[in-house]
Amino acid sequence: MARRAKRTPARATSRPAPASDATPRQRIIDAFLGLLGEHSFERIGLADIATRAGVSLSELRGEFGSSLAILSGHIKELDRQVLAGIDPDMVEESPRERLFDVLMRRLELLAPHKEAVRSLLRSARRDPPLAFALNGLAVRSQQWMLTAAGIGASGPKGMIRAQGLALLYANVLRTWVDDDDEGLARTLAALDRELARGQRFVGLLDELCRIPERACRLTRRSRRRRRDDDDEREERVAM
Repeated sequence: MARRAKRTPARATSRPAPASDATPRQRIIDAFLGLLGEHSFERIGLADIATRAGVSLSELRGEFGSSLAILSGHIKELDRQVLAGIDPDMVEESPRERLFDVLMRRLELLAPHKEAVRSLLRSARRDPPLAFALNGLAVRSQQWMLTAAGIGASGPKGMIRAQGLALLYANVLRTWVDDDDEGLARTLAALDRELARGQRFVGLLDELCRIPERACRLTRRSRRRRRDDDDEREERVAM
């Protein structure tokens, strides 16, 4: 069983900077997440991030081109950690259970950044372009999560699955950011509920995808019958 468990700029505060032994790239990501936990996304300037990370603007530009690119870097690293931690014992479980395990692993890794996630969700609600950009990042990430769970994520059907999973996961995040229970009971229930809905959607999707296939087969049969009828009429005329 899977684990069921007026615009003012942001200021770099006196909060300790990221560990000095981390790479500049990681310090930048950590600094951005720290600032995001204290300020809204739109108030965080690149200079604030550089100051918190203890890097120059030149170094920051060498690693990232924007705040959104920093967030994308964080998501990519999160994907990598989830993929590196796949439980081999889950291979015999159902696709739904494998996906449950993968997404719970992702939430566990996100735990230190809960305030940053809460802040980002608030910003996305009032900023449609930001929400659109975040959705693009989420869909790409969820393609990897589907793959980690052994579920097809390629082609048009895979893209639809990834989009559905991105929306599903966003709903779970809204519960998770306010779930202070150590066992994450509300989050587990929300994830289980959302996956059940997603499973029904995938079943419908599979059925809808079969319709064009059946239509193509019927069309081919109709064409063959028409050719046979035409051949039969030609034979009669010849006789």
